[in-house]
Amino acid sequence: MLKRIKDSIFDILRQADWLLLCLCCGAALFGLVMIASATNFLNSWKMVIVQACAIVLGVGIYFLMSQIDLTEAAKRWKWLLGFGIVMFLLLKTPLGIENNGNRAWLGIQGFPANIQPAEIVKLTFILVLSRQLVWVKENWGLKSLRSIAFLAGHVLLMVGLYYVISSDMGSALVYVFIFAAMAFVAGVAARWFIIALLGGGAAFYLLWELDKIPDYMKERFMVVFDHDLDPLGAGWQQTRSLMAIGGGRLTGQGLLHGAQTQSTSSVNLPFRHTDFIFAVIGEELGMLGCVLTLALLAAIVIRCIVVARNAKSQLDAYICVGVAGMLVFQIVSNVGMCLFVLPVVGLTLPFISYGGSSVVTLFIAMGMVSGIQKRSLPDWLR
Repeated sequence: MLKRIKDSIFDILRQADWLLLCLCCGAALFGLVMIASATNFLNSWKMVIVQACAIVLGVGIYFLMSQIDLTEAAKRWKWLLGFGIVMFLLLKTPLGIENNGNRAWLGIQGFPANIQPAEIVKLTFILVLSRQLVWVKENWGLKSLRSIAFLAGHVLLMVGLYYVISSDMGSALVYVFIFAAMAFVAGVAARWFIIALLGGGAAFYLLWELDKIPDYMKERFMVVFDHDLDPLGAGWQQTRSLMAIGGGRLTGQGLLHGAQTQSTSSVNLPFRHTDFIFAVIGEELGMLGCVLTLALLAAIVIRCIVVARNAKSQLDAYICVGVAGMLVFQIVSNVGMCLFVLPVVGLTLPFISYGGSSVVTLFIAMGMVSGIQKRSLPDWLR
C-alpha cells in the first residue's frame, strides 16, 4: 500500500512541467523577498507569512492540477459558468468587502486572508470560453454575426456583472483582454476586433459624458496625459512611483535601503507591497532589477505560448493562450501604471505583488498549463 502511494506521488512529481514550476517559484520567492522589504517599515511579518503560506499551497495545487484532464472539466461548462456568476454575486452579500472604492473582496470570519473572486473566476472563464470557441468553430464557424454575438455575450455578461457589483475596472479589463487574445488565436476576423474597439471607445466616451464614470476614475485617466494636472492628488501615487524608480538608477539603493520604501511617512510610496511593488524593485535594485524581473515574467509567458503551440487539441491551446493573455495584460498594466504611462487600475504584478488569492490562482493556472504540456508528450514520455 505504501509503495503504491509512493509510486503515485513519484508519478505526479515526475510528470509536472518542472521548467514552468521553477520559473514560477523563482518569481514568487523573489516577490516574497520584495514584499518583506516593502513591509519592513511596519515591523510585522504577517504579510510575508500569509504570502509564503499561499505559495506553498499554490505549489501543492500546481501538482494536482497537472493531473486533471481539462477536456473533461470543460464539458461541464454550465457548472463552471454558474460558479463564476455565484462568486460575483457573493460580493453583494454581507461577505463582500469594499476597499478603495472597489467591492472586490470576500471576508470570511476566521479565514486569515480575504478572497478576491475575480482572481478565481478568471480560470473558469478561460475554461468556458475555450469550450465555446471550439464548439462555435466546429458548428457555426467564426465569421458569422451569430458566432460573434454568442461569444461576446459571454464576456459581456461576466464583465458587466462584475463591474456593476464591484466597480473594479482593472480586473474587468483583464477578462476583456483574455477574450481578445483567445478569440484572435482561434481565428476571429480582424474586422470584429476593429468594430469592438470602436464600439468600446464610443461607449466609454458616452459613459464619460453622462457622468457614469466616477470622478476619481476620470482623474486617474486625465493625469496620465497631463502629469502636472494634480500632482498632489490624483497623480500623487504615480509621481512617488516615478521618483522611487528614478532614485534607484542602474543598480538601486540596496535591498532594505530604499529611501521611500523604508520610510514610515504616509506621504511616501503608497501600496508599496501590492500595486507599486515594481517601484520598490526599481528603487532598491535599480534598472537591472527591473529588467531581470520582466525577463523572468516574460519567460513564464513564453513557456505558456510554447506549450500552446505543442498542444494536442485546440481546447488545450486556447487555455494556454488565455493564461498567457492574463499574465501579459497584468504585467503591462502594472508596469505602465508604475511608470506613469497608464492609469491606476489596481492590477498587481503577477507572482511578485502581495495577494494570497492572486498567487494561488496563478499557480492553479500554471498547473493547468503543466497538465496540457504533459498530455502533449508521446505516451512513452508520459
